[in-house]
Amino acid sequence: MGSLSIWHWLIVIVVVLLLFGRGKISDLMGDVAQGIKAFKKGMSDDDKTAEKPEPMKTIDSTPPSSPSRTDAGSKVV
Repeated sequence: MGSLSIWHWLIVIVVVLLLFGRGKISDLMGDVAQGIKAFKKGMSDDDKTAEKPEPMKTIDSTPPSSPSRTDAGSKVV
């Protein structure tokens, strides 16, 4: 009662083939394969962009200067 016999599986396969046809099933499997390939390509593109860090962007167009000894004690607000 727990599992289906081979005859049950054969009937299910025949019904599915009659409903969808052989061409539709092969097209569907091709679409699934293309989706998997696109997903893998997208994941590898994400890995490549993660390896190269983007340069830090500042608000000012001038690069920040290093603090001198006189500026070390003053507080800029």
